[in-house]
Amino acid sequence: MNSRISFFILLLFPCFLKAQMQQMNAAEIALGLAKLGVKGSVLYIAAHPDDENTRLLAYLAKEAKVRTGYLSLTRGDGGQNLIGNEQAELLGLIRTQELLAARNIDGAEQFFTRANDFGFSKTSDESFKIWGKEQILADVVWVIRKFRPDVIITRFPEDARAGHGHHAGSAILAREAFSAAADPKRFPEQLKYVQVWQAKRIVWNTFNFGSTNTTAADQLKMDVGLFNPLLGKSYGEIAAISRTNHKSQGFGSTLQRGEALEYFSHVAGDPAKNDLLDGVNTAIDNKEVATLLNQIQSNYRSNAPWLALPNLLKLKKLTQNTSFNHQLVDELILACAGIWVEANAPENSYAAGDTIPVRVQAISRVAATFPLSVTLNIGNKNTISLTPNKLSVTEAKVSSSASDLTQPYWLAKNHPIGQFVIASQQEVGYPENPKSLSIKLQLTINGEKIELDQPIVYKSTDPIRGEQYQPLVLAPTVTATLSEKAFMFNGTNAKTVTVQLKSFRNNSSGAVTPQLPKGWKSNPEKINFNLTRKGDEQTISFTITPGNETNSGNLDLQVNVNGAIDNKGLRTISYEHIPNITIFPQASARVEKIDLKIVGKRIAYIDGAGDLVADALKQIGYEVTRLSPAQVLTNDLSTYDAIVTGVRLYNINDEVKSIQPKLLSYVQNGGTLLIQYNVNNGLKMQNIGPYPFKLANKRVTEEDAKVTFLAPTHPALNYPNQITAKDFEGWVQERGIYFATDIDPKYTTIFSMNDTGETASDGSLLIADYGKGKFVYTSLVFFRELPAGVPGAYRLFANLLAPKQP
Repeated sequence: MNSRISFFILLLFPCFLKAQMQQMNAAEIALGLAKLGVKGSVLYIAAHPDDENTRLLAYLAKEAKVRTGYLSLTRGDGGQNLIGNEQAELLGLIRTQELLAARNIDGAEQFFTRANDFGFSKTSDESFKIWGKEQILADVVWVIRKFRPDVIITRFPEDARAGHGHHAGSAILAREAFSAAADPKRFPEQLKYVQVWQAKRIVWNTFNFGSTNTTAADQLKMDVGLFNPLLGKSYGEIAAISRTNHKSQGFGSTLQRGEALEYFSHVAGDPAKNDLLDGVNTAIDNKEVATLLNQIQSNYRSNAPWLALPNLLKLKKLTQNTSFNHQLVDELILACAGIWVEANAPENSYAAGDTIPVRVQAISRVAATFPLSVTLNIGNKNTISLTPNKLSVTEAKVSSSASDLTQPYWLAKNHPIGQFVIASQQEVGYPENPKSLSIKLQLTINGEKIELDQPIVYKSTDPIRGEQYQPLVLAPTVTATLSEKAFMFNGTNAKTVTVQLKSFRNNSSGAVTPQLPKGWKSNPEKINFNLTRKGDEQTISFTITPGNETNSGNLDLQVNVNGAIDNKGLRTISYEHIPNITIFPQASARVEKIDLKIVGKRIAYIDGAGDLVADALKQIGYEVTRLSPAQVLTNDLSTYDAIVTGVRLYNINDEVKSIQPKLLSYVQNGGTLLIQYNVNNGLKMQNIGPYPFKLANKRVTEEDAKVTFLAPTHPALNYPNQITAKDFEGWVQERGIYFATDIDPKYTTIFSMNDTGETASDGSLLIADYGKGKFVYTSLVFFRELPAGVPGAYRLFANLLAPKQP
């Protein structure tokens, strides 16, 4: 090699945000070079995070080597959370990041529609009614037109075998979008940005789950359990590692090895006889390109990947006006050149609009004897030359704007129950914000340009976990965070509402003014603040008194900061398996005036999988003590008026076997034990009550379903609060889940309810006298209703906590 290779890197601001640069290892480079020789793409479509077949995705991306994507209609907002108390949109944010972590393992790309997971749905018709079918269909069509798959695969059938209305709906939408994407009369407004596209076929990836087997001998089948020697893992192993990222759903998976057959049923298009990609031209048509690719692959040396650079640069030039995989070519050039670039800020957060200091680090790791010259130009002001294997560091400043606020694009506006509000057509489909503060890298290599985008990140070193990267946060100047999402007022009694202020810029002063429903009053009417330094926090309090004109409404905080009006709070979600998530919700909370009586104030709460019920009880006057299982065994439980177990305690904690005898003894001696819902599968013990009952996957998903009172004179409906049908108004998402069945007659069943067209169930609330005390099991979703501020849910829960009546 006599030619000298020169790199010129131009850093600009701002640009599209992509994943942080990761150095490929030699095996990953070899796999990438092999993928260059394969055309074709496959799009997998289902309803939720964790619905996807990770084994098939890994096989398609890494063995078939086709471009592979997963379109999840929703972000899983309506699911349950086994790792914390986040619900709704907050859970959706967690599950979005879990999906991205999974895709980083199995090699597929991730997409979403604007559909909101509003909770379990029993029919596709109900799902379409709430989502708005035509809009979600348009989003599926958009992703197809943009991704341009040769083959579309659905996870579920279109009928009841799907097990969920969202599941069946995803299959229906996929089939309709298969045709609509090719029709210029359907959603023509999209054609300003994309072209129509006709996939070769759509198939259903049939399954054998539990008692439902939809596979058949005459279906197309493929063994996707192969071993990849480059990666040192089979696709079953890769799939399990990928799937284990769904930690919020408790989907830790065992690594699978050996043959694994996947089955496919034809839906539409040209039927496949032998392979999913039958009739799809996956070979490179251009003979010159194909010959060059063969040469690159055969000459590749894992211990000297930089030797592939001259031919990779030739390949880039040869394919520049074709539909070749240009992004992968660029990534492989960077990888073979050993290029690593990072831009990090010294602090984890700044106010949107600030000028941010950025440290740019770069290195080229090739053999010292390899003729390589790398020049790094930052904003056309600072140019440095990189010497092989020597880290270069330089400083820059980046100007942000007020519009750069760190806020997920789908949560930027208030939205109806069925779908998020997305401002721009071009944002549809992205898993994260398509634009964020970042650096654009322009490399010129022997006349060939490569453009990449690099995020500005925050880097720190943890004494236990080592070097850590987190997203850079761009915040409002001052945030005002309310302590609750709903405040309950007992009659006209005043309540103190606390607000946590935090400054993201020096010398931030102003005032906070509560905006209240008509007739409600705040004392004081506003509070001034002066936060001198960035990071300063201050807790302020308002005494809110309900009025007589309205019983409910919103408390909105108006924050005047240095003459500008804002209304944002702060919420950070932090788990080790995903990046930190920071959002700025509106500084708003629901306020409700209710008529509530409570009897017995001392409550012990044993946390389960995670919920906000204990905090809700504190708000209405209960003294709540959280007890660990160990404390249950050692403490005197007779000091508590009632004990409540958190959701799914009997699913997630092995220690329930040890504490159950003492809990039942507490009831026998006159206490009240209230156990919130558990799921039927995976119970740590079968007998969770003093008398037998079973749990089943039965639920009432219509939040306004009629509730029939089976025992109208029972104390649960009369003491200390008189419960009426009005107390079931305003419930959110659903009535109850995992109802009890096969109930021993010693229990009194309090309610009967059902979804439209279904048989009524009486398993939502069971109460039994046991010795001197009272045992309660409830499948009603108090864990959703209490934090949401539903008055009737508070009144009923207070009755359930009341001691047994003589």
